[in-house]
Amino acid sequence: MTNARWQRWLVGLHLLLIAGWMAWFWGRSPALALAGVAAVPLMFRLGMVPQFLLMAWASRGDPAPRPGPAQLLRAWWAESRWAGLVFGWWQPFRHQAVADWLPAPPTGRRGVVLVHGFLCNRGFWTPWLPLLRARGHAFVAVTLEPAFGSIDAYAPAIDAAVRRVAEATGRVPVVVGHSMGGLAVRAWLRAVPDAAARVHRVVTLGTPHHGTWAAGGARSVNGRQMRLHGPWVQALRAQEPAEVAARCVCWYSNCDNVVYPPPPPCWRGRTTASSPARPMWRWPSGPRWCGTAWSCYWKNSCLRLTGKRWRPIWLQSPGANSGSPRSCA
Repeated sequence: MTNARWQRWLVGLHLLLIAGWMAWFWGRSPALALAGVAAVPLMFRLGMVPQFLLMAWASRGDPAPRPGPAQLLRAWWAESRWAGLVFGWWQPFRHQAVADWLPAPPTGRRGVVLVHGFLCNRGFWTPWLPLLRARGHAFVAVTLEPAFGSIDAYAPAIDAAVRRVAEATGRVPVVVGHSMGGLAVRAWLRAVPDAAARVHRVVTLGTPHHGTWAAGGARSVNGRQMRLHGPWVQALRAQEPAEVAARCVCWYSNCDNVVYPPPPPCWRGRTTASSPARPMWRWPSGPRWCGTAWSCYWKNSCLRLTGKRWRPIWLQSPGANSGSPRSCA
Protein backbone atom coordinates (compact mmCIF):
# COMPACT_ATOMS: atom_id res chain seq x y z
CA MET A 1 0.00 0.00 0.00
CA THR A 2 1.28 3.45 -0.88
CA ASN A 3 1.62 6.22 1.67
CA ALA A 4 -0.96 8.27 -0.24
CA ARG A 5 -3.53 5.47 -0.01
CA TRP A 6 -3.30 4.74 3.71
CA GLN A 7 -3.27 8.45 4.46
CA ARG A 8 -6.50 8.85 2.45
CA TRP A 9 -7.97 6.09 4.61
CA LEU A 10 -6.76 7.96 7.70
CA VAL A 11 -8.47 11.17 6.54
CA GLY A 12 -11.65 9.16 5.88
CA LEU A 13 -11.49 7.74 9.41
CA HIS A 14 -11.20 11.23 10.87
CA LEU A 15 -14.20 12.37 8.87
CA LEU A 16 -16.21 9.35 10.05
CA LEU A 17 -15.31 10.12 13.66
CA ILE A 18 -16.46 13.71 13.23
CA ALA A 19 -19.71 12.59 11.56
CA GLY A 20 -20.33 9.99 14.29
CA TRP A 21 -19.72 12.55 17.04
CA MET A 22 -22.12 15.03 15.45
CA ALA A 23 -24.81 12.39 14.89
CA TRP A 24 -24.54 11.17 18.50
CA PHE A 25 -24.68 14.56 20.18
CA TRP A 26 -26.88 16.58 17.82
CA GLY A 27 -30.12 15.62 19.54
CA ARG A 28 -28.69 16.51 22.95
CA SER A 29 -26.76 19.68 22.17
CA PRO A 30 -26.04 21.11 18.71
CA ALA A 31 -23.18 23.15 20.23
CA LEU A 32 -21.57 20.02 21.65
CA ALA A 33 -22.11 18.25 18.33
CA LEU A 34 -20.36 21.03 16.44
CA ALA A 35 -17.51 20.89 18.95
CA GLY A 36 -16.61 17.53 17.44
CA VAL A 37 -15.33 19.36 14.36
CA ALA A 38 -12.58 20.76 16.57
CA ALA A 39 -12.29 17.84 18.98
CA VAL A 40 -11.04 15.25 16.49
CA PRO A 41 -8.22 17.44 15.07
CA LEU A 42 -7.31 18.39 18.65
CA MET A 43 -7.00 14.70 19.55
CA PHE A 44 -4.59 14.32 16.62
CA ARG A 45 -2.51 17.22 17.92
CA LEU A 46 -2.50 15.90 21.48
CA GLY A 47 -1.37 12.54 20.15
CA MET A 48 1.92 14.16 19.14
CA VAL A 49 2.70 15.37 22.67
CA PRO A 50 4.34 12.05 23.69
CA GLN A 51 6.69 12.32 20.70
CA PHE A 52 8.10 15.59 22.00
CA LEU A 53 8.28 14.34 25.58
CA LEU A 54 10.17 11.23 24.46
CA MET A 55 12.49 13.36 22.34
CA ALA A 56 13.29 15.61 25.30
CA TRP A 57 13.88 12.60 27.56
CA ALA A 58 16.06 10.68 25.07
CA SER A 59 18.14 13.79 24.33
CA ARG A 60 18.63 14.81 27.96
CA GLY A 61 22.33 13.91 27.97
CA ASP A 62 23.13 15.32 24.55
CA PRO A 63 25.67 18.14 24.21
CA ALA A 64 23.40 20.09 21.86
CA PRO A 65 21.55 22.99 23.49
CA ARG A 66 18.46 21.59 25.19
CA PRO A 67 15.16 23.19 24.18
CA GLY A 68 13.27 24.84 26.99
CA PRO A 69 9.59 24.18 27.79
CA ALA A 70 8.41 27.22 25.81
CA GLN A 71 10.42 26.17 22.77
CA LEU A 72 9.08 22.61 22.97
CA LEU A 73 5.54 23.95 23.23
CA ARG A 74 5.99 26.14 20.15
CA ALA A 75 7.59 23.25 18.28
CA TRP A 76 4.72 20.88 19.14
CA TRP A 77 2.09 23.42 18.13
CA ALA A 78 3.74 24.19 14.79
CA GLU A 79 4.54 20.55 13.97
CA SER A 80 1.04 19.31 14.77
CA ARG A 81 -0.46 22.06 12.62
CA TRP A 82 1.72 21.40 9.61
CA ALA A 83 1.66 17.63 10.00
CA GLY A 84 -2.12 17.81 9.57
CA LEU A 85 -1.62 19.64 6.29
CA VAL A 86 1.07 17.22 5.07
CA PHE A 87 -0.63 13.95 6.03
CA GLY A 88 -4.19 15.17 5.60
CA TRP A 89 -3.98 17.03 2.30
CA TRP A 90 -0.72 17.37 0.37
CA GLN A 91 0.41 13.74 0.48
CA PRO A 92 -2.89 11.85 0.22
CA PHE A 93 -4.62 14.12 -2.30
CA ARG A 94 -2.13 16.57 -3.85
CA HIS A 95 1.06 14.58 -4.36
CA GLN A 96 0.63 14.66 -8.15
CA ALA A 97 -0.78 18.20 -8.32
CA VAL A 98 2.55 19.78 -9.30
CA ALA A 99 4.43 17.88 -11.98
CA ASP A 100 8.20 17.63 -12.21
CA TRP A 101 9.56 20.61 -14.15
CA LEU A 102 12.25 20.03 -16.79
CA PRO A 103 12.02 23.08 -19.06
CA ALA A 104 13.17 23.06 -22.65
CA PRO A 105 15.27 24.94 -23.49
CA PRO A 106 17.06 24.85 -20.11
CA THR A 107 17.15 27.99 -17.98
CA GLY A 108 20.89 27.81 -17.35
CA ARG A 109 20.40 27.18 -13.65
CA ARG A 110 21.32 24.02 -11.80
CA GLY A 111 18.53 21.55 -11.15
CA VAL A 112 17.38 19.93 -7.91
CA VAL A 113 16.31 16.40 -6.99
CA LEU A 114 14.05 16.12 -3.93
CA VAL A 115 13.89 12.90 -1.91
CA HIS A 116 11.26 12.62 0.85
CA GLY A 117 11.42 10.74 4.13
CA PHE A 118 9.62 7.93 5.96
CA LEU A 119 5.79 7.80 5.65
CA CYS A 120 5.91 10.50 2.97
CA ASN A 121 5.76 10.95 -0.80
CA ARG A 122 6.61 13.75 -3.24
CA GLY A 123 3.70 15.79 -1.90
CA PHE A 124 5.87 16.55 1.13
CA TRP A 125 7.84 19.02 -1.04
CA THR A 126 4.77 21.05 -2.04
CA PRO A 127 6.13 24.32 -0.54
CA TRP A 128 9.39 23.93 -2.48
CA LEU A 129 8.05 23.35 -5.98
CA PRO A 130 6.64 26.81 -6.85
CA LEU A 131 9.78 28.41 -5.42
CA LEU A 132 12.09 26.23 -7.50
CA ARG A 133 10.15 26.94 -10.68
CA ALA A 134 9.97 30.69 -9.97
CA ARG A 135 13.76 30.78 -9.64
CA GLY A 136 14.34 28.73 -12.77
CA HIS A 137 15.59 25.50 -11.18
CA ALA A 138 14.47 22.35 -12.96
CA PHE A 139 13.36 19.73 -10.46
CA VAL A 140 12.25 16.15 -10.00
CA ALA A 141 10.56 15.11 -6.74
CA VAL A 142 10.59 11.34 -6.38
CA THR A 143 8.17 9.05 -4.56
CA LEU A 144 10.01 6.16 -2.89
CA GLU A 145 8.18 2.85 -3.19
CA PRO A 146 7.47 0.37 -1.75
CA ALA A 147 6.66 2.61 1.20
CA PHE A 148 7.86 0.10 3.80
CA GLY A 149 10.53 -1.67 1.78
CA SER A 150 14.30 -1.61 2.02
CA ILE A 151 16.06 1.75 1.74
CA ASP A 152 18.50 0.11 -0.67
CA ALA A 153 15.62 -0.56 -3.08
CA TYR A 154 15.10 3.18 -3.62
CA ALA A 155 18.42 3.65 -5.44
CA PRO A 156 17.02 3.12 -8.98
CA ALA A 157 14.37 5.83 -8.50
CA ILE A 158 16.96 8.32 -7.27
CA ASP A 159 19.35 7.38 -10.05
CA ALA A 160 16.66 7.94 -12.69
CA ALA A 161 15.74 11.32 -11.18
CA VAL A 162 19.36 12.51 -11.12
CA ARG A 163 19.80 11.40 -14.71
CA ARG A 164 16.64 13.20 -15.87
CA VAL A 165 17.63 16.49 -14.25
CA ALA A 166 21.21 16.30 -15.53
CA GLU A 167 20.05 15.57 -19.09
CA ALA A 168 17.51 18.41 -18.99
CA THR A 169 19.91 21.02 -17.62
CA GLY A 170 23.32 19.88 -18.84
CA ARG A 171 24.58 20.22 -15.25
CA VAL A 172 24.85 17.84 -12.31
CA PRO A 173 22.09 18.59 -9.77
CA VAL A 174 21.88 19.31 -6.07
CA VAL A 175 20.16 16.40 -4.30
CA VAL A 176 18.12 17.24 -1.18
CA GLY A 177 17.00 14.47 1.16
CA HIS A 178 14.71 14.87 4.16
CA SER A 179 14.92 12.42 7.06
CA MET A 180 15.05 8.86 5.63
CA GLY A 181 15.51 10.43 2.18
CA GLY A 182 19.04 11.42 3.15
CA LEU A 183 19.83 7.78 3.93
CA ALA A 184 18.29 6.73 0.62
CA VAL A 185 20.59 9.17 -1.19
CA ARG A 186 23.60 7.78 0.63
CA ALA A 187 22.51 4.24 -0.24
CA TRP A 188 22.31 5.31 -3.89
CA LEU A 189 25.80 6.84 -3.68
CA ARG A 190 27.06 3.52 -2.33
CA ALA A 191 25.26 1.38 -4.89
CA VAL A 192 26.16 3.28 -8.09
CA PRO A 193 29.90 3.53 -8.79
CA ASP A 194 29.87 6.94 -10.54
CA ALA A 195 27.10 8.51 -8.44
CA ALA A 196 29.34 10.91 -6.47
CA ALA A 197 30.57 12.49 -9.71
CA ARG A 198 26.98 13.06 -10.84
CA VAL A 199 25.96 15.38 -7.99
CA HIS A 200 27.01 18.93 -7.19
CA ARG A 201 25.97 18.74 -3.56
CA VAL A 202 23.98 16.44 -1.31
CA VAL A 203 21.96 18.25 1.36
CA THR A 204 20.37 16.25 4.17
CA LEU A 205 17.70 17.77 6.40
CA GLY A 206 17.14 16.05 9.74
CA THR A 207 18.47 12.72 8.47
CA PRO A 208 19.17 9.93 11.01
CA HIS A 209 22.67 9.20 9.77
CA HIS A 210 23.40 7.13 12.88
CA GLY A 211 19.80 6.03 13.25
CA THR A 212 17.15 7.39 15.59
CA TRP A 213 15.89 6.36 19.01
CA ALA A 214 12.33 6.60 17.67
CA ALA A 215 12.93 3.62 15.35
CA GLY A 216 13.64 1.24 18.24
CA GLY A 217 10.24 -0.43 17.94
CA ALA A 218 9.93 -0.23 14.14
CA ARG A 219 8.68 -3.33 12.32
CA SER A 220 8.95 -2.29 8.66
CA VAL A 221 12.15 -3.07 6.77
CA ASN A 222 13.17 0.57 6.35
CA GLY A 223 12.16 1.35 9.92
CA ARG A 224 14.44 -1.37 11.30
CA GLN A 225 17.25 -0.08 9.11
CA MET A 226 17.01 3.29 10.89
CA ARG A 227 17.46 1.97 14.42
CA LEU A 228 19.94 3.95 16.47
CA HIS A 229 23.49 2.69 15.75
CA GLY A 230 21.91 -0.28 14.00
CA PRO A 231 23.78 -2.65 11.69
CA TRP A 232 22.42 -1.11 8.49
CA VAL A 233 23.51 2.47 9.22
CA GLN A 234 26.89 1.23 10.46
CA ALA A 235 27.41 -0.79 7.29
CA LEU A 236 26.40 2.19 5.17
CA ARG A 237 28.97 4.36 6.88
CA ALA A 238 31.71 1.74 6.51
CA GLN A 239 31.03 1.01 2.85
CA GLU A 240 30.32 4.41 1.30
CA PRO A 241 32.98 6.01 -0.90
CA ALA A 242 35.46 8.29 0.87
CA GLU A 243 34.64 11.30 -1.32
CA VAL A 244 30.93 11.29 -0.46
CA ALA A 245 31.06 13.10 2.88
CA ALA A 246 32.96 16.10 1.52
CA ARG A 247 30.11 16.83 -0.90
CA CYS A 248 27.44 16.79 1.78
CA VAL A 249 25.84 19.50 3.87
CA CYS A 250 24.05 18.14 6.91
CA TRP A 251 21.43 20.13 8.85
CA TYR A 252 19.53 19.12 11.94
CA SER A 253 17.50 20.46 14.84
CA ASN A 254 17.27 19.90 18.58
CA CYS A 255 13.45 20.01 18.35
CA ASP A 256 13.07 17.18 15.85
CA ASN A 257 10.35 14.89 17.22
CA VAL A 258 11.30 11.98 14.92
CA VAL A 259 15.09 12.06 14.56
CA TYR A 260 16.84 12.23 17.93
CA PRO A 261 19.11 12.53 19.86
CA PRO A 262 20.39 15.50 17.80
CA PRO A 263 23.94 14.27 16.96
CA PRO A 264 22.84 11.23 14.89
CA PRO A 265 21.73 13.36 11.92
CA CYS A 266 25.39 14.04 11.04
CA TRP A 267 27.98 11.47 10.18
CA ARG A 268 31.73 11.70 10.55
CA GLY A 269 33.42 12.69 7.32
CA ARG A 270 36.78 11.70 5.93
CA THR A 271 39.71 14.03 6.38
CA THR A 272 42.02 14.47 3.40
CA ALA A 273 45.23 16.39 2.90
CA SER A 274 43.46 19.11 0.95
CA SER A 275 40.18 19.54 2.83
CA PRO A 276 38.66 19.46 6.31
CA ALA A 277 36.21 16.80 7.39
CA ARG A 278 32.69 16.75 6.00
CA PRO A 279 30.79 20.04 5.79
CA MET A 280 28.09 20.33 8.40
CA TRP A 281 25.50 22.92 9.35
CA ARG A 282 24.64 22.60 12.99
CA TRP A 283 21.30 24.24 13.66
CA PRO A 284 21.21 24.80 17.42
CA SER A 285 17.47 25.14 17.92
CA GLY A 286 14.04 25.56 16.43
CA PRO A 287 12.72 23.49 13.52
CA ARG A 288 10.69 20.34 14.00
CA TRP A 289 10.63 17.24 11.77
CA CYS A 290 8.57 18.92 9.03
CA GLY A 291 10.11 22.29 9.86
CA THR A 292 13.54 21.01 8.91
CA ALA A 293 12.38 20.97 5.29
CA TRP A 294 10.26 24.13 5.27
CA SER A 295 12.44 26.71 6.99
CA CYS A 296 12.86 29.60 4.57
CA TYR A 297 16.45 29.98 5.68
CA TRP A 298 17.21 26.37 4.81
CA LYS A 299 15.34 26.46 1.50
CA ASN A 300 17.16 29.59 0.41
CA SER A 301 20.48 28.18 1.60
CA CYS A 302 19.91 25.04 -0.49
CA LEU A 303 19.22 27.18 -3.54
CA ARG A 304 22.36 29.20 -2.94
CA LEU A 305 24.34 25.97 -3.09
CA THR A 306 23.07 25.35 -6.63
CA GLY A 307 25.10 28.30 -7.90
CA LYS A 308 28.33 27.75 -6.03
CA ARG A 309 31.36 26.08 -7.47
CA TRP A 310 31.87 22.84 -5.60
CA ARG A 311 34.49 22.89 -2.87
CA PRO A 312 34.74 21.46 0.66
CA ILE A 313 33.36 24.06 3.06
CA TRP A 314 32.40 24.57 6.68
CA LEU A 315 29.03 26.19 7.19
CA GLN A 316 28.43 28.20 10.33
CA SER A 317 25.13 28.36 12.15
CA PRO A 318 23.23 31.65 11.91
CA GLY A 319 21.77 31.12 15.38
CA ALA A 320 18.41 30.03 16.66
CA ASN A 321 15.49 30.21 14.28
CA SER A 322 11.94 29.02 14.47
CA GLY A 323 11.98 27.45 11.02
CA SER A 324 8.39 28.46 10.37
CA PRO A 325 7.31 27.71 6.77
CA ARG A 326 6.53 31.24 5.65
CA SER A 327 6.78 32.65 2.15
CA CYS A 328 10.33 32.40 0.83
CA ALA A 329 9.96 34.58 -2.27
